Amino acid sequence: MASVVVCLPFSAGDRRLPSGRFKRRPVRCAAERQALFNRIAPVYDNLNDLLSLGQHRIWKRMAVSWTGAKMGDCVLDLCCGSGDLTFLLSEKVGSSGKVSGLDFSKEQLSVAASRQQLLSKPCYKNIDWVEGDALDLPFPDGYFDAITMGYGLRNVVDKRRAMQELYRVLKAGSRVSILDFNKSTQPVTAFVQEWMIDNAVVPVATVYGLEEEYKYLKSSIREFLTGKELENLGLEVGFSKARHYEIGGGIMGNLVATR
Repeated sequence: MASVVVCLPFSAGDRRLPSGRFKRRPVRCAAERQALFNRIAPVYDNLNDLLSLGQHRIWKRMAVSWTGAKMGDCVLDLCCGSGDLTFLLSEKVGSSGKVSGLDFSKEQLSVAASRQQLLSKPCYKNIDWVEGDALDLPFPDGYFDAITMGYGLRNVVDKRRAMQELYRVLKAGSRVSILDFNKSTQPVTAFVQEWMIDNAVVPVATVYGLEEEYKYLKSSIREFLTGKELENLGLEVGFSKARHYEIGGGIMGNLVATR
């Protein structure tokens, strides 16, 4: 049966992920953004398929591949949403590995746990769902062999703190792969991206009654960091290497950072 772990204090010497239900740790996020992700949870997967014409599945496989996760690894999918990257990580590390999917949205985690039951692959039993804070991760230092973060860094209130936490819980020599919209420095790419949001994303979301929820995308991308700025941030918080790749015609980007 799928388990949702609600905020779990670790001791530094305990390498096991806890099971059961714990008190929730306060999440440092904009309350309205947390509410937004709770609202869109029921249709999130359908919208991703429609809006990207299925391309998001390719980008997510690329993101997981860049982590270097392998059989038996202990891995984290931060800001896991409904679990796409989490399930891909689970297949990479197999039944002998361990996967944590952490998100601040209880509704998204409920969808993820339901999908875990529906898909019912043996390796998916290695997944624990954690309701928690990307700025205060409930894991010990140097705990994970690989980490993914899909469409999450752009939405946290303190990006430097989130990167510091990623660095802290990652093992030395291991990699984090961060997939998100690309804030392009090329005017044509930026124009196309905004045109697509205005003329494809928002109209489709409107059909689902989520027009206002998806209008925030443009402003969130404008306020995000460029690829070069993401690389610099990774190096500033301690990563030994940081490389940003533009994918999807420059509409999306993926930061790969090595501790």
